Amino acid sequence: MKIRIKNGRVIDPASQLDARQDVCIADGKIVAMGDSLTDFDADRVIDATGLMIIPGLVDLSVRLREPGQEHTATILSETSAAAAGGITTLCVPPDTDPVIDNPAVVELIEDRAKKSARAMVLTVGAMTQNLGSELLAEMARLKAAGCIGFSNGLSAIKNSVIQQRAMAYAATLDMTLFLNSVDPWLQKQGCVHEGAVSSRLGLAGIPESAETIGVSRDLVLIEQTGVRAHFHNLSSGKAVKLIRDAQNRGLPVTADVSAHHLHLSEHDLGNYDSLSHVLPPLRSIRDREQLQQGVRDGVIAAISSHHQPLDRDDKLGPFAETQPGISGLETLLPLTMKLVEDDEIDLHRALAALTCNPADILGIDAGQLKVGATADLCLIDPDSEFECQPLNFVSAGKNSPFEGWLFNHQVSHTLFHGRLVFERD
Repeated sequence: MKIRIKNGRVIDPASQLDARQDVCIADGKIVAMGDSLTDFDADRVIDATGLMIIPGLVDLSVRLREPGQEHTATILSETSAAAAGGITTLCVPPDTDPVIDNPAVVELIEDRAKKSARAMVLTVGAMTQNLGSELLAEMARLKAAGCIGFSNGLSAIKNSVIQQRAMAYAATLDMTLFLNSVDPWLQKQGCVHEGAVSSRLGLAGIPESAETIGVSRDLVLIEQTGVRAHFHNLSSGKAVKLIRDAQNRGLPVTADVSAHHLHLSEHDLGNYDSLSHVLPPLRSIRDREQLQQGVRDGVIAAISSHHQPLDRDDKLGPFAETQPGISGLETLLPLTMKLVEDDEIDLHRALAALTCNPADILGIDAGQLKVGATADLCLIDPDSEFECQPLNFVSAGKNSPFEGWLFNHQVSHTLFHGRLVFERD
């Protein structure tokens, strides 16, 4: 289908474009952009008056629960939710069941994602076999199968020798490691940030040193091996400082933060609200402010959903026994834009953190609007106030602490490879 999107405000952070013009799409590509295109014979015209046209969002960490936990969510349900949230490219961590440690699992996920055809699904291969942190996975075979990088998921590699060898292996393949850095002994069985709130609630705490020691160790090994690395889901201000210092020294490191860590703190746990149970935990208000500053400075290049759909039962019971995680695909954009509305982050920096920056981290041609680019984009209504209602999420996961929050910037259309995959009624 040939589509013309007219009268919209086109914003492309990669090129600093911000202008009112038309976008013409054919054969899955952007074939023309401008406000005086008269010879394009469109099959459909979308009037984007009053709307913003931005690149499709790129999300660096999305758990789809398939394969292995299809009773919770599926590739079809979660890529449909991604489309509803304006996300056209997403990365799947390796902690599926079976683990993404062999080409057969990569092929299975890619096949089901192609059948869904709602978003580009990229796989992140395992660093160690079955994420067991003992034997290295066959990274060369995983790269050949199409993995975009390697990770050990949420399972920290305790043995620094194994971590060093994994980094050296990835470096020889010129692949990026995606790290969830934590000291497992300090994390122990903790479930919230160690501080006044954890003491008041009587819950086992996780000190910020669990993250900073993990990040510090990995930075030393990165400097030794020369591997390119991305730090997932920073939660503390001190970790941001460590990444900033490493970047200033020229180390090839980048970082992201979850949208929920930019808005919530330990005080949002309230009276044992399990919907705010996440790992790494929500930390102090000061940490939250420093994470926001990290985004403003560009030290934290990307904002991700770190989407984890869970069953209702997973969030019931005593706080410490509930499963950590937030369903974040459909709140990633509105939460980020709320920071813009609150003057915490400027518009172009915020959109870059959702589009071209994560695409650059992945080394893929995505997250930008230009002639010849794949037509992955979304249209946003900046004036459509709506209330977050998790029960109405397209995602199978309804576990969100943002119920009742009022947002603007609602996605009205999402196009993936030039096809309309979402249109709001």
